[in-house]
Amino acid sequence: MTAMTTMRGAAAALVVLALLGGCQKKDDSVAGPAETAGRRLDQATDKAGRQLTEAAQQANQQITDAAKETSQQIDKATDAAGDKLNQATEAAGKKLEQAGEKMQEKAREREASSPAK
Repeated sequence: MTAMTTMRGAAAALVVLALLGGCQKKDDSVAGPAETAGRRLDQATDKAGRQLTEAAQQANQQITDAAKETSQQIDKATDAAGDKLNQATEAAGKKLEQAGEKMQEKAREREASSPAK
């Protein structure tokens, strides 16, 4: 081998080493601006998701509580309406009984006043 071939081989080896040195992975401990912004966006999205979940759970609990309260109020109103209906039925029954008694009394009076056959 000649000195020229050795020099060319050495130069080629240096070029290959320089290129391989440029391909080395960067240190991840220092984040660039885009990566920092991406991380902040991820954190904000996660936080917003947690807040939305919590708000939905609270709203669900409030709806459940309101439904229970409404159900109780409906039950009370239904009971009160049933009581009023029972009272009205009793009053109507008494009036009907009184009307029947008056009709029987009038029928007896007619029988007594009509000539015997």
